[in-house]
Amino acid sequence: MSGTSIISAPPGEAHETDAVIIGAGPCGLFAVFELGLLGIRAHVIDIQDKPGGQCAELYPEKPILDIPGIPVITGADLTLKLIEQIRPFGATFHLNEMADSLDKTGKGWRIRTDLGTTIDAKVVVVAAGGGSFTPKKPPIPGIEAYEGKSVFYAVRKRDAFAGKTLAIAGGGDSALDWTINLQPSAKKITLIHRRDEFRAAPESVEKMRALVAAGKIDLKIAQIRGLEGANGEIRGVAVEDASGASVVPCDTMLAFYGLTMKLGPIAEFGLNLHEERIAVDTEKFETSVPGIFCIGDMANYPGKLKLILSGFHEAALMSHGAFHYVFPEKKLKFQHTTSAKELQKTVTGTVPTD
Repeated sequence: MSGTSIISAPPGEAHETDAVIIGAGPCGLFAVFELGLLGIRAHVIDIQDKPGGQCAELYPEKPILDIPGIPVITGADLTLKLIEQIRPFGATFHLNEMADSLDKTGKGWRIRTDLGTTIDAKVVVVAAGGGSFTPKKPPIPGIEAYEGKSVFYAVRKRDAFAGKTLAIAGGGDSALDWTINLQPSAKKITLIHRRDEFRAAPESVEKMRALVAAGKIDLKIAQIRGLEGANGEIRGVAVEDASGASVVPCDTMLAFYGLTMKLGPIAEFGLNLHEERIAVDTEKFETSVPGIFCIGDMANYPGKLKLILSGFHEAALMSHGAFHYVFPEKKLKFQHTTSAKELQKTVTGTVPTD
């Protein structure tokens, strides 16, 4: 996502912090802010390659109408605003990683990701929306034999695709974004889509068509019928268009057919689940396990509304509950942000006058 500036950590390292937030959607991002107001440091884990959750991945251009004080804002712009808002608190992001296991420690919790990162924290905040995003697999016979070797559903390391002859399948933001971003380093790119209409942002479509016109990438409007290759190594994508069958040569395929949401490893964390949602109280949004909180769409309680607005409210109350785990020796003296001069200095960089 252009315009964002976050602190991102490489995978496989060990960290220690006050709070771990699972999910970098709007509620997870706002949780960084609310925790930061109380002096609580946070690390954020998300399986996607950028912050924003559903706002960034599913409807970056869709107007959102129920953010107080903002008549209309897109999912992408809301994400940018939230990142700008949390910047003074210096949260560390672990993107392209999934929270894989959770264990109790003497000081709190240790969370491990699928890439070997470990984070020790005093509290855990689950803000994973409807769950972990997992890619929709295209209905191509035998594709499983190539997965993880020459067929991929996400770009975790851009350098891994340098010098490759790529076939990129799909017509949404991810397909076009990676077509544009990988073009300078790839040997050759062919974008394959079933029709000459695209769901991506108009700016991305314009950039893609300019690359096609300049002969820097190929565009194939066709249906994918199969893959050619052996031993997990792809040699080409069999396609069919109005002129008949053909093969698009490639040594690597990226397929972007959208995402589905699943609860994933969070289901194994020992929390009280109800229809793949996590039961919480409405005082602190704490789960059945002390020190683990849940906000956003995954939180379940009487009267729950799945609104970003509601998730923001939940983040505020959660942060006050988390404070007592992070600073058990302190008494919480919360000030309104309009009267907290030191806090205003942290956020705005200036000392307000009376």
